[in-house]
Amino acid sequence: MDEQTVMRAQRGDRQAFADLVEAFGDRLHAISQGILRDASRADDASQQALLQVWRDLPKLRDPNRFLPWAYRLTVRVCYAEARRARRAMHTSIEQLQRPPAAGDEAFWVDDRDELERAFARLSLDHRTVVVMRHYLGMSLPQMAEALDVPIDTVRSRLYHAMRGLRAAIEADARVEVAVIGRAAS
Repeated sequence: MDEQTVMRAQRGDRQAFADLVEAFGDRLHAISQGILRDASRADDASQQALLQVWRDLPKLRDPNRFLPWAYRLTVRVCYAEARRARRAMHTSIEQLQRPPAAGDEAFWVDDRDELERAFARLSLDHRTVVVMRHYLGMSLPQMAEALDVPIDTVRSRLYHAMRGLRAAIEADARVEVAVIGRAAS
């Protein structure tokens, strides 16, 4: 990223802003997609975040801090979108099926679905740190800066997120074994 491009965008240069969107728009969308886990909500959140970046860009004091600042705005927009979605959402319990044999390609799809279900159970804070760390490859200091929280908070959230994922996967496995056991009898 070029500091001059950010400064030109701060002064209202639309082409400079378009260059920033071209360079970082996909990353912001990846954050939205990872946090919200819903393509249309992620699209809406990404667009809203880019609008907010455009509106608030003149207030950015240090052009070198553009990316962490844009990440922070994107996360906030995702949190707001998730709150709206939670108010409108009705949850249902999914029926679990017996997993296919280990050599079956569907086995890998089942693993991915199991991980997705576990990931969806995480809080927004926990999903956010998992996305930033494991999808975007951000370091702990980068995450702390982007989220505007102490690094120990990031460590704690990441630790609890990983524990939550493991616990959810183990709980699903126990339920699945119980369902299969009842079906066999």
